[in-house]
Amino acid sequence: MDRYLIGQLLPPFLFGVGAFASLVLAIDSLFEVMRKLVESGLPPAVGLKVLVLQLPRAVVFAFPMSTLLATLMTYSRLSGESELVAMRSCGVSVYRMVLPAVMLSLIITGMTFVFNEKIVPAATYEATMTLENAIKSDKPSYRRENIFYPEYRETKDDKGKKQKILTRLFYADEFDGKQMKGLTIIDRSEGALNQIVVSESGEWNPIENIWDFYNGTAYLIAPDNSYRNIVRFKRQKIELPRTPLSLAERERDTEEMNISESFEQLELERLSGDDQKIRKLKVRIQQKIAFPFACVVFGLVGSVVGTVPQRTGKGASFGISLIVIFSFYVLLVFTRALGDAGILSPHIAAWSPNAFGLGAGIFLLTRVARK
Repeated sequence: MDRYLIGQLLPPFLFGVGAFASLVLAIDSLFEVMRKLVESGLPPAVGLKVLVLQLPRAVVFAFPMSTLLATLMTYSRLSGESELVAMRSCGVSVYRMVLPAVMLSLIITGMTFVFNEKIVPAATYEATMTLENAIKSDKPSYRRENIFYPEYRETKDDKGKKQKILTRLFYADEFDGKQMKGLTIIDRSEGALNQIVVSESGEWNPIENIWDFYNGTAYLIAPDNSYRNIVRFKRQKIELPRTPLSLAERERDTEEMNISESFEQLELERLSGDDQKIRKLKVRIQQKIAFPFACVVFGLVGSVVGTVPQRTGKGASFGISLIVIFSFYVLLVFTRALGDAGILSPHIAAWSPNAFGLGAGIFLLTRVARK
């Protein structure tokens, strides 16, 4: 029975992967590439390469949708042809009938996780860089403006309440891929304002793990906030972390990083102290972990809804699938927005759509099993 049911599930699943992946690719990438072909003179070969590189991302989005379509279509057909009734008359429970669909969904969950970790980030990043290099080949890849990097430390006041105090502020007008330009450093590492450094340019020295600043002035501040000394320099070594350079280099989008890379980026953001960016990145990391398990949710819901006696064709199954998918992704976007705003914790924001779908599936399963 398991072999039979899985054999019936595979063809509609593969059909769904092709159909939904094509739909996602068309909506997400095809129209944008065609627009750049017309407006920016993008070479057709480059446009085709970008579409191929965006395909793994579309396939990952298609996996949960295809799982829902396959289970709903297969179990609806078996129910309509009374095959499920025959199984139940032989003593097979509804729980046992939907087990193959859940097991297949778990396998697809593993496939989704592997794709999301090993293939999609690298392919998406390569697609982005290919598009940028083709359209902006005359501009530096790493050019950024207004690099702002604060450092904080936690202290306790007289009442024991924790508070964050700025210890150092790093600002640069721009980064051209090699040097920072227009640098201003405010140093408060000893509790009060110690010095202000203004420099024409600066670059990271990887051999000594230190910054080399050029053509600048250091203003040393006395404890009473008066100028203690002014030092002009042509070249000055200053001990600062490399983090400003890491932030200035091209930041990958969360879809261009796997989970381990996302955690590394999170550590960089924690050093900068930007709570909003930290919160958003935490939500995205949890969504990366939670998203593959949507396959299990869709597999359970699709198989349970399909076991309900009905006479629906492929078109009706496809329509029901679209409604369920649309509802799930609306909830996903809504909870993500609440997580970004700090109303929900990152874990709740990322996992609540799965929890809601799983709860609905179990509730429907118990209702159907009683009939």
